[in-house]
Amino acid sequence: MTSCPCGSGHALDQCCGPIIAGAPAPTAEALMRSRYTAFTFANLDYLERSLAPEAREDYDRGETETWVKEARWQGLEIRRATGGEGDEQGTVEFVARYTLKGKPYAHHELSSFRRLDGHWVYVDGTINPRPEQRVVEKVGRNDPCPCGSGKKYKKCCGA
Repeated sequence: MTSCPCGSGHALDQCCGPIIAGAPAPTAEALMRSRYTAFTFANLDYLERSLAPEAREDYDRGETETWVKEARWQGLEIRRATGGEGDEQGTVEFVARYTLKGKPYAHHELSSFRRLDGHWVYVDGTINPRPEQRVVEKVGRNDPCPCGSGKKYKKCCGA
């Protein structure tokens, strides 16, 4: 039993193998995992086939081939994912680790996916995405308390 390179812990033939062979990925994350696995095997046909039409316009097969054949893939970390079995769009934030010419790299991306004719496809991605900024509203001492008590903040939660 060959373990799947995507890091799922499943066997290749029960994980990414069938998707790479043509079965539709059930989720955006499953497509992302299968694309990572295709990178590890330098399966350029699948990598191209799993792109949205507009993403194929920027796809440079020769450049991709050189990169995937020289890289030594170290692992995939999925940080968060949306886009389940009933969804039409999804995102996957991931980090793919590899070495190239002996130097370690981490490719951090927030990828966008959508369904096209029943199959998930890669649309585009943002490299090194910044975390969403947390917005905190400052409550003044004489403002109503945000807990909903009806009291002034200074007499309630601000005391």
